Amino acid sequence: MKKRMEPAPSTKEVAPRGTAADHARLRVQHATERAEDYCEAIQDAIEASGACRVVYLARRFGLSHVTVSRTIARLQREGLLETAPYKPIELTPKGRKLADAARARHELVHAFLLKLGVDDATARIDAEGIEHHVSPATMQAFARFLNS
Repeated sequence: MKKRMEPAPSTKEVAPRGTAADHARLRVQHATERAEDYCEAIQDAIEASGACRVVYLARRFGLSHVTVSRTIARLQREGLLETAPYKPIELTPKGRKLADAARARHELVHAFLLKLGVDDATARIDAEGIEHHVSPATMQAFARFLNS
């Protein structure tokens, strides 16, 4: 006796999970995440000591000098920073704008998590990842929640 096979549900009946558009958005977020982290770290170093060098970034991120140097070269090609051999790393206006935006998102997510009752140490760590993957609409909802 043959079993009757049910037809596969149409895409209209099943909510899509992980659509191509979702994955494309995630790839863009990952591509900008490193740039944001580096620009923010460079800005932090400049504010703290007046200059930023590769060795500071290597220590901060726990990466090799070579890895950091390659990323710095890419960010320089993208117009986010300027540097030269034996010179400190400087952010361009575009790099400063990116660093400021990343810092603002981080602070908003951190404050949101604290308001939810998450402890400060966990909120700080979680905010570091969440800030890069939350849409502007969600960030606005976080802000509304905090201001209510």
